[in-house]
Formats: sequence, C-alpha cells, structure tokens
Amino acid sequence: MKITAAVAILASCVPSLGFALVGNDWSFAKAPVDGLKDITFPFNMAKAPHKSGFYFAQQFNFHGIEDVGYTGLQPREDQNGKSIVHAAFSSFQAGTTTKHPNCHTGADGGPGVSCAVDIVSSYLHTYKITVENIGDTTWRGTLIDTLTRKATVIGEWTLPQGAGKIVNGQMGFVEYYTWNGQPSHTCDSLPYTQAFFYHPTSKTAGAKDGKVTKVYEYGDCVGKAGYVVKERSTGYDIKVGF
Repeated sequence: MKITAAVAILASCVPSLGFALVGNDWSFAKAPVDGLKDITFPFNMAKAPHKSGFYFAQQFNFHGIEDVGYTGLQPREDQNGKSIVHAAFSSFQAGTTTKHPNCHTGADGGPGVSCAVDIVSSYLHTYKITVENIGDTTWRGTLIDTLTRKATVIGEWTLPQGAGKIVNGQMGFVEYYTWNGQPSHTCDSLPYTQAFFYHPTSKTAGAKDGKVTKVYEYGDCVGKAGYVVKERSTGYDIKVGF
C-alpha cells in the first residue's frame, strides 16, 4: 500500500485507501525546517500470530520529491521451530536506485525500490527501524533488536538528485495485504493480530518530542474489523481481527 504525501494529509477524511485497516499520524513537536536526517520507528508484535498477511508500517516523505517511503515489520510463519521477523524498507519515488543485495527495483508493482530482510528472532522483543541518511541522497534502513542490540541492515537506496531530508510528519498503517488482488472479502473473516506502535525518535539536532498523535480506523471495514486501540505513555497498542 502506498499513500502519497498529499493523500496522507487527508487520510483521516478519506475512508478507502488500499487494504489498510488502521492509520496513525506521527510528527515531532519541534524539528528543523529543512527536515530530519534520521528517524527511528519502534514496533512490538509480541502478541501477533506467526502468520503472513499483516504489515505494521510507518511512512515518511522527503523535501523536494513527491512520493513516499515506508518501513515496518511483518509476521511470518515459524521455520524449523524458530520465529521469523520480516522487516521492509521501500521507496516509491521514480528514479530511486540501489546496489544493495537485499533490494530490488520496483515497489508494489510501480516505480521505486523495495528492500527486505528476515531474521531469526523472538517476537517478544521490541524492534527499532532506523532510517538514516548516509551521504548525499542515499538512505539506509536498519533493524535493531532493542534487547540483544543486534543491528541488521535492511537495505539502502538512493533518491534522485534534489531530494532533501525527511519531512516532519506523515502517517503509518496496519494493513492486511493478503486481501490485495482478491475480488472480495468479508470483514468478519479478518484474522486477529496485535501490535504496538511506539512514538518515533530522531537524533537530528533540534528534533524534539516525536509522537504518534492519532490512531484511527479507515478503509472498507470501519466498525467491522474488531478494532481496539489503547493509548499508553510510549505509544499505541492496536488490535484488529477475530
């Protein structure tokens, strides 16, 4: 699923965007005018079933270009009795290039670059995904296990010349991508899942008080998907499905 920067502003008013079920807005109370040189999105999916289908993601966009990037976690089936954490890092911007082995050209059937990595690790751990500029218009996505402190590069891609830093404020989503391409679905057949979206952070000078500011249902299953959200001091606990 891709939501452009312009659409993201209106997301809470537009009730049908792909197969996302839940949206969230994020922003920093203070940030440099020219944007962020890095951002970190923490997630926890300890209570999510170990089955493919859901995507827990945060989006971001860049000064000087139109299309978005996103990053997040996806549950996977266990392999040889061990849990698999799948992390993704993508750009939808035409002209994005990559040489990283974890990445390939194209994103959801359109232009851009998609990167992904699977690690053998516990769902009980909280994971941070850091998006950081590593020179000129090149960005790296890194998955960090906050318990073991092990860092795994998800991928790297280079935006077209003229792309600036990360814009302060965008949105994220919980998506059931299994429904993509299906001619029909019933909301009461949505499998159960649960994830925690923590407030974002940044090491950029002048960036303060990153928050997930709002969580809301949208899409075709509003009021029909078993949606429950609880606000905590550190973020939001989101449940959907049956």
